[in-house]
This record gives sequence, structure tokens and C-alpha cells, in this order.
Amino acid sequence: MPLLSSQYLPPKILFRNGDISTLYSALLRKVTGVNQIRERLELPDGDFMDLEWSYSPKKADSCVIILHGLEGNAKRPYVLGAAKIFNENGIDCCAVHYRSCSGEPNRLFSSYHSGRTEDVKTVLESVLERDYRNIYINGFSLGGNLALKFAGENEVLPKEVKAVIAVSTPVDLEGCMRSLQTPRNILYSTDFLLTLKGKLKEKEKMFPDQLSQDDIRKIKSLKEYDDFYTSKANGFKNALDYYAKSNSLQFLPYIQVPTLIINAKNDSFLSGSCYPTEIANKNEHLFLEIPNYGGHVGFVDKNNVYYTEKRSLEFIQNTLKNQSFIRTA
Repeated sequence: MPLLSSQYLPPKILFRNGDISTLYSALLRKVTGVNQIRERLELPDGDFMDLEWSYSPKKADSCVIILHGLEGNAKRPYVLGAAKIFNENGIDCCAVHYRSCSGEPNRLFSSYHSGRTEDVKTVLESVLERDYRNIYINGFSLGGNLALKFAGENEVLPKEVKAVIAVSTPVDLEGCMRSLQTPRNILYSTDFLLTLKGKLKEKEKMFPDQLSQDDIRKIKSLKEYDDFYTSKANGFKNALDYYAKSNSLQFLPYIQVPTLIINAKNDSFLSGSCYPTEIANKNEHLFLEIPNYGGHVGFVDKNNVYYTEKRSLEFIQNTLKNQSFIRTA
């Protein structure tokens, strides 16, 4: 489809700065009024994930599956903000904690990663058991990559899956990794690495024959982490093999359900390859919007309702009406 024009303009000038909008949204934003009920989902391989359910005041026939970003969880402000607007508009939400992200280490040596779409499939199967007529997948950052990869690698999705929405998505994982490792992103990459290594120290206690503290101390970058742990624990040759096989960019041409991607132009996490304009122009199901502002998952807007939350609801509502996606003022 033709690229969507974007009229997003932050309500305050300071939020035109990508770093300010990113950090404010991650560290200072508060979202209240979402009542989440936790459910444990047992996985086919003996591991588990925890889900956070929140419901519309009235019985709903629609549900959104929300997928969080790297080292996030289902209680992050961007997840709660999305759940709140959906719940208020008659849609239930199933917000997913990936393996090891709900506050309790997962059982296996491996954990979640950017391409582990079999876990998305298991969540979807669980949601389908509740007889929703309409199901949507809303992914943020790493979760956006999961959502897009899942939609593109499956030739036929269940008829109940009506649309996919991906926000601030690193569709090219290697490109994103290289962007994160530049000096201008050192604070972000260091923070991610500290939390990832913290979880790896927990793994060392559970699997001392497969990990050592010396091994963990030697990891100095996100790529080294993926070379040492993510790739080896999940059957990839190395980090580059993991990125190549897990990135959603290669699957975008095959998406057959209405799909909205919103990636801000001033998102420092994303490489130029994360703005797939040519693919969007050739796939009638793919809608790409590139606002000038928003940073990384930082689309601040009035009344603490973020721009992407309103756009996602609009996209879903238009899908329900079987209308093509036309932006409204």
C-alpha cells in the first residue's frame, strides 16, 4: 500500500527530541486503571509464560494480544496504555510476559528471543479457546518483530486473526544491533546488557554445568551476549545467524492480514533498513507510517493517551468495519 502520511506532533516541543520522549515514556509515564489478572500458560516444551488479562466492562467478542519489548514485561507503561484504551473501547486484552520476564526465572536453559514465534502461536491457541470472533496482535519493539514474523511466516492464519500492529519495530535485527552499539546509544545498550546479564547469572545457578561467572563477565556487548548465549541456547550458529533467521524483514512480503507498522524517524534504535518503504509499496496488506517524532515507543500525546494507542484502536475499528485504513484527523 502507499505509505501513510503522519500528522503526529507532540503536544510539547521537548517531546520532539527522540531521547526525551523515549526516556520519559520508559521511566516517568504512569498508567492507572487497568485491572490485570494473571494466568500461567504451560508450554509444550515444559516451560511456562505468564499472561495478564484485562477486560472490557461489557462482554467482548474481540481480544488484543500484546507483546512487549526487549527486557520489558506485561506491566510496562506502553503495555498498560494500550490495554487501557482497548478495554475502554470494548476489547479484552491478553498481555504476554515472555519466558523469564514475569519476575520468575523460566525453567529451561533457553529463554525468549526476537524470533521465537512458536510461543506466539501457543498464546494465540490459548486465546482462541475463549471463542473470540476477532483477535489482533499488537507488538512493541522486539514484540513487533515477533508479531510481524509470525504473520508473515504463516501462509494461513486462523480466520479470527484480523490484524497486526507493530510499534517501534526493529524489522532488521542486525541493523538494530549495530545502531544500539553506536556511541550515541551507549546508555540504552548498557542498560539492556545489565538486565540480560543479571538474568544470565540466575541461569548460572540453575545450570552450573552450562554457564560460569567467568563466562558472563567476559560479555561486553549485546552482540557478544547473543553470540555467547542467545544463539547457542536456541540452536543458531552465532549472533549473525540468529539475526538473519529471526528478523521479520524477510517475512513482510508474505503478510496477508491488514498490518500497521509505526516507526518514528527519530528512533535512534532503528537502522535505515527498519523503514521498509519498498516492501510496503508492494504489499496491499502492509501499512507503514513514519512519523517525524516519537523516539522509541515514546509517542507522547495529550491526556496521557499516546498517539500509537489511538492509531492502533482506529486501525482495529476500521478493520472491524471492513474498511481500508484511512487516517482521521
